Amino acid sequence: MRTFDFAPLHRATVGFDQIADLMDRVLTTEATQPTYPPYNIEKTAADAYRISVAVAGFSADDLSVEVKENALVVSARRADDGADRKFLHRGIATRAFERRFALADHVHVTGASHADGMLHIDLKREIPEALKPRRIAISSDSAVQGNVVEASVDQSTVN
Repeated sequence: MRTFDFAPLHRATVGFDQIADLMDRVLTTEATQPTYPPYNIEKTAADAYRISVAVAGFSADDLSVEVKENALVVSARRADDGADRKFLHRGIATRAFERRFALADHVHVTGASHADGMLHIDLKREIPEALKPRRIAISSDSAVQGNVVEASVDQSTVN
């Protein structure tokens, strides 16, 4: 696989280091990508998302959902209650896990629910009013000419 050098990006831009780090993480070729537990990410509305994680065998008390530094961390720990049981076949994995999802700016977790062996985490992108595009009224040139005020400088205040 091709590797990319992000050094020119760091030299020519300010504040885009998170994008370079994200691209670097995505393009790494690690052989041990975690596949447990399986999950879905779906877009439920224009600015809403849902992450569904298959957590068969875990109760709501065993699960933890946290947001840390623009990352959603889903983890599970379960006390070993099968010590006295003998399994002939154990196909349902109930091992501890930690799954991380990188969150974009202004994406917030709005809720989480656990039902039928699935953990559903709802997310919403809420862009602040200051960052939303706004329309600027354009006035005609003649209206601007009539409202121009001459500025005068008071020489006593200028040193």
